[in-house]
Amino acid sequence: MATTIFLLIVAAGFGLFLYQTFWRDKLIRRRPFAPEWRAILVKNVPVYQALEPREQTRLEELIQLFLAKKDFYGCGGLEMTDEIRLTIAGQACLLLVGRGWQVYPGLMSVLVYPSAFMAQREQRQEDGTVSHGDHHLLGESWSNGKVILSWDDVTSGGRDFHDGHNVVLHEFAHQLDGLSGATNGAPPLGGSGHETWAQVFSDNYEDLQARAAQGLPTVLDRYGTTNPAEFFAVATEAFYERPSALERVRPDLYTELQRYYRIDPKRWEREYEPPPRQAPATPWPNKCD
Repeated sequence: MATTIFLLIVAAGFGLFLYQTFWRDKLIRRRPFAPEWRAILVKNVPVYQALEPREQTRLEELIQLFLAKKDFYGCGGLEMTDEIRLTIAGQACLLLVGRGWQVYPGLMSVLVYPSAFMAQREQRQEDGTVSHGDHHLLGESWSNGKVILSWDDVTSGGRDFHDGHNVVLHEFAHQLDGLSGATNGAPPLGGSGHETWAQVFSDNYEDLQARAAQGLPTVLDRYGTTNPAEFFAVATEAFYERPSALERVRPDLYTELQRYYRIDPKRWEREYEPPPRQAPATPWPNKCD
């Protein structure tokens, strides 16, 4: 009897928590979206203008949730601003426009450097020895609730949404991938479809490796040959930024990504003049002060 009462109390408490969370999130989503915020999206995430009105509204509501739930920190002397927060949140939430209202539940904070940053990484040699060295990075996604980004690359990727390269989409695809408990290129799919996903991704991953080894042109960035997790992130970049090209060359992969993200970004494709590329700045050491 006591056990039953205890379980009922726990269930009631959990139900109350979910109820309060639902209404709190609903209030956050209904906050007015400032006109100056839309101006930032138009400037730094111009694909926003290609979205249908209902998609724009949903993106704005997702951004409100993202900004309310995630902490932002400037690193390397970068002063955090609304423009930085909105530009990152706007691109990250594009991955969620066709999905539910969960806004990267495993993510707690976003660290932003002015430009590319340096981090020490292990590298295994062919003889089995391991060496350590500094690597210049544009972004990182950690399993402990952090994403690290280069602001220069956040803006260049957001403003040119047709080149197939977007550090925010890439790193936040890793965050979605990790929701399964392991970042391995197989995010939680729900229901059936796991076998088809695994087969399609395996076939396309191996094909990309073969084409890259032969020096053949590829729609997907060759960084996707690194491992299945990087393949999923690179495929996500191409799905959102070069959807027609991806569907033409890898239709089965496009179909699986469309089912997962529940959206067809081909509708967003439009012509515009991307801004000129700037020379890369000196990388910052990976120390967030």
